[in-house]
Amino acid sequence: MIIGVLKEEADTRVALTPDVVKKLTEHNQILIEAGAGGNTYIPDAEYEAAGATISQRNDVISKSTLLLSIRPPAEDILSKLPQGASVISSFRPYEDATVPEKLSKFPINVFSMDMMPRITMAQDKDVLSSMASMAGYRAVLEAATHLPRYFPMLTTAAGSIPPAKVLILGAGVAGLQAIATAKRLGSVVEAFDTRAAVREEVQSLGAKFVEVEGSRDDKAAGGYAVEQTEEYKQKQRELIFDRASKSDVIITTALLRGKKAPILITKEMVEAMKPGSVIVDLAAAGGGNCELTQNDATIDHHGITIIGDSTLEAKMPMHASLLFAKNVFNFLKVLLKEGELQLDMENQLIRGTCIVQGGKNMYEVK
Repeated sequence: MIIGVLKEEADTRVALTPDVVKKLTEHNQILIEAGAGGNTYIPDAEYEAAGATISQRNDVISKSTLLLSIRPPAEDILSKLPQGASVISSFRPYEDATVPEKLSKFPINVFSMDMMPRITMAQDKDVLSSMASMAGYRAVLEAATHLPRYFPMLTTAAGSIPPAKVLILGAGVAGLQAIATAKRLGSVVEAFDTRAAVREEVQSLGAKFVEVEGSRDDKAAGGYAVEQTEEYKQKQRELIFDRASKSDVIITTALLRGKKAPILITKEMVEAMKPGSVIVDLAAAGGGNCELTQNDATIDHHGITIIGDSTLEAKMPMHASLLFAKNVFNFLKVLLKEGELQLDMENQLIRGTCIVQGGKNMYEVK
């Protein structure tokens, strides 16, 4: 197998790191585009020392029988791959069901890492969880940077400073990491989630779990939040309004897979917050949990800073690349046998991630 990695055109990360390259060279040839690791501070010489061949972009594309990337490759790249080649990336077909159809015009196999089943045997291959954990951590740092006050309680000769109050909306992987980070910085943390099952995890991290009675908790949703009743949503709005008006920082992480992100913070709630407060919206790419969020933008609304960013992990490209590469390597251990592609569609991990096989649309809406 000839495994190729290109320099990402719209991302600071890289799909393979030298430590993983070294593990793959026994049965595979690795082609790395010159400068692919530049934004991750990995020089070409490190890839060469690990056993990879540094090549020009066109050579990587035309020779690779397996192309790895963080962001989905453009169609002009896919059209130049060898017939029967495979691509591993994150295509997010649940956001746009036409993606598999568009990819089906190419005689290739396509695997979408963000479709990895949420089962125990897939945990070390789950790029969504790896990146969400980093995003939750970074969200708190971004908030702390913009907040015009301390996070921890301080007692000084000049007087005492109370701790910042942080509200986390959504206690999935990103939310839990945000809770842990905000607590380390000394703030008082509250967390809300429609899934009562996360209460113990929230409390174990030292945060107060804020609960609205009567939520639907669909265990068949694979750990994702589910749509709630209108009565529940009204109670939720009232509770969040009360908590938001008292918070210095709000970090939102709530996403409904394949649907627009639910609005949890309305314009009215934003305007009820204290001047100088900060909102970090990790659901910005899905429309945002805050009504005023603008994706990939930081705005000021009546003295409230609103940060819309769904790819905060890319601001820490060294470790983000390392984790992504390890997730991919763990998947390749299932997908490849001695350098040969093994398309066992009875395998949950392969069937779950394969959205196109040999130019045939294999995607199923979950």
